[in-house]
Amino acid sequence: MTQLFIRETSNQKQQLHRSHDKQRAVRIQMSRLLLLSFMSLLLLLTAACGSSGSDAGGNSAKQENNGAASTENKNNQTEEKKSSDGDKTPIKIGVLASMSGALESYGKQTVRGFELGIDYATQGTKTIDGRPVEFIVEDTETKPDVAVKKATKLLETDKVDFLVGSSSSGDTLAVLPLAEEYEKIMVVEPAVADSITGELWNKYVFRTARNSSQDAVAGAAAIAKQGVKIATFAPDGAFGRDGIKAFKEAAIKLGAEIVEEQYADATATDFTANIQKIVSAKPDYLFVVWAGANTPWKQLKDMKVTEQGIKLSTGAPDIAALKTMQELEGMEGFSVYYHSLPSNDVNKWLVEEHTKRFNGDLPDLFTPGGMSAAIAIVEAVKKTGGDTTADKLIAAMDGMTFDAPKGKMTFRAEDHQALQTMYAVKLEKKDGTDYPVPVLIRELSPEETAPPIRNKR
Repeated sequence: MTQLFIRETSNQKQQLHRSHDKQRAVRIQMSRLLLLSFMSLLLLLTAACGSSGSDAGGNSAKQENNGAASTENKNNQTEEKKSSDGDKTPIKIGVLASMSGALESYGKQTVRGFELGIDYATQGTKTIDGRPVEFIVEDTETKPDVAVKKATKLLETDKVDFLVGSSSSGDTLAVLPLAEEYEKIMVVEPAVADSITGELWNKYVFRTARNSSQDAVAGAAAIAKQGVKIATFAPDGAFGRDGIKAFKEAAIKLGAEIVEEQYADATATDFTANIQKIVSAKPDYLFVVWAGANTPWKQLKDMKVTEQGIKLSTGAPDIAALKTMQELEGMEGFSVYYHSLPSNDVNKWLVEEHTKRFNGDLPDLFTPGGMSAAIAIVEAVKKTGGDTTADKLIAAMDGMTFDAPKGKMTFRAEDHQALQTMYAVKLEKKDGTDYPVPVLIRELSPEETAPPIRNKR
């Protein structure tokens, strides 16, 4: 260390004036103070270097800073590489459907449509942003408790990113709380109960299927007017009661009077008592809401309902049910879908690919719904850049419009109900078919058939 002061020994300096000695004493004292400050600062710097955790001491702070920068650079390079490579983990979709029981045909139509929809929306690659798409089908057996069990398995064991389903409104309503509990998007198809996007809705639920109110608006438009008396007949359950409730609301607004309501067990095969009460009410029209293989059409014919001046009206069902409706030839009603009704490229692809892949079978009532659900999921994941977290998907799907077999569909932001085209039709006999065919009268636009918002969001 440089010496800050030098002791004077020269004789000449001893003879200096006393005032000089006094000044020197002051300078010495100041130097000592400076030396003490310097030593304190050196001790502080040494302590700081020691606290860095380095074995080497002097270069530790610099090494630590360089090491942190190196680690950060490596992490950034890893993230950049991961981003460029893309997430390769599968996107898993759990499909709940009635693959057995009374609604078996509906479930199988939906699954076929879903398979085709994934192929169509990914252009045959079955990948989205490099992530493979897998879907797992579970049979709910049209039993709500089974639906809950299967949905739980899909969520906990299979770790699905989405749920789709189900064929039954009862099954679907039972599963809705799980979508919220596990924070997973559920695309509802083909269940129609209004309560799904109504009072029992939650933000994870999106529906590509139409709902009962959309059916009701279309059905009422076909027959309801001032002074017309209408009786209704439906299965006793969420599907039937919601359907009739919505129809009544629409029909009464148009001036019609509802004179009788009848509900039958969904698994019943004898409707004699119900039909007798309907006939006794002497309506102008009988509006029927029905689903499943055990249709009432034959018994309505056997009991000569139309011969007693009562006109029948309903939604045109799937092809199997149309084959039981020979007595309804000439009936005007509405259709959710028949393969010859929509005129667009997506439906054209569906008809061609379905007949090619499934031994000449035509797509049926619920096939386009399954396809629409798949397209909606693919389009949503594309919008999020492959991110399947619920919040990102909800933001992407709110108000989302996409092309489907029935034309453009839009998830309404308020309740996530898909607004869609419906069809006013007349049942006519056509060469080459053994059932009355729904022939287009006019398209009912998505705006025209938009249902009331019922979720009080």
